[in-house]
Amino acid sequence: MVNMTSSHTMQYIGLLLLAAILLQTIAVAVTFIYFSNVLTTMKETFSKSSVSCLMRANLRTIKGIDPSTSDLKDDPCWQVTQQLHFLIEKSMSNRYQKEITSAIKDEVNRMLPSLVIQDQETAPRPKIAAHVTGSLPPETDKDLRGPSNRKVHGQKIQSWESEKGLAFLQNVQLSDGELVVPQAGLYYIYSQTYFRHMASLEEEEDEEEAGENSGSSVRGKPMLQYVYKKMGSYPVPILLMKNARTTCWSRDAEYGLYSIYQAGLFQLGAGDRVFVTVSNVSTIDMDEKSSFFGAFLVS
Repeated sequence: MVNMTSSHTMQYIGLLLLAAILLQTIAVAVTFIYFSNVLTTMKETFSKSSVSCLMRANLRTIKGIDPSTSDLKDDPCWQVTQQLHFLIEKSMSNRYQKEITSAIKDEVNRMLPSLVIQDQETAPRPKIAAHVTGSLPPETDKDLRGPSNRKVHGQKIQSWESEKGLAFLQNVQLSDGELVVPQAGLYYIYSQTYFRHMASLEEEEDEEEAGENSGSSVRGKPMLQYVYKKMGSYPVPILLMKNARTTCWSRDAEYGLYSIYQAGLFQLGAGDRVFVTVSNVSTIDMDEKSSFFGAFLVS
């Protein structure tokens, strides 16, 4: 009886030991599976990070793998790596562009010192310009000839319009038919005069006598235009430009219309005056679109 009781006790203890071992095995297995899943998750997270992408890209470069293959384009790290490369290239390009621009600017200033590249913060240069147009004189003075001067050729045009219509003055004065510039510099000066020749009775008689003697049926008129510069330090005006034209037209024509235009670049000093003279003021058609005169500062 005692032996049977001992045998049952040993069996019971054996079963308990087997159950304990089984439970311990199951616990170890569950723990292993749990930590394996955690490690897998951490690995996937790390593989998607930028640092891992860079490390993998570096390894591919060392191994000689082409990063443009289709297999790598499907990799989540490929887009991150490409964006980072793009940002680095853009930053370096902007930096080199600024350095090259600065180097070119310094070289241009060194080779061509007359061409000064001004910054946007530099104060703008004052605008100096003038455009005066022909102004019709009163009816009582229409037939009067302009004043002449032994120091200059022709007769000076004084009846310029400076405010109405197309005319304007910007930092330039108009005095006695002369443009007065306020600042020294290189100026572009231009002038156009429109000649309207009308034959008088005396001229017709003289031309008829000349035509009978020469047998010619045409008549000629000389037209001249001068542009002068007047300086306070020099007593005589200086001739800047001269243009002349001789034209013939039929005896049957009541009048002839001709224009003379000339322009050029000239160095002027502060306070210098510029004016226009013609061979005969009474023949000038003083319409604002036909006869005009102007100047503006270039540099």
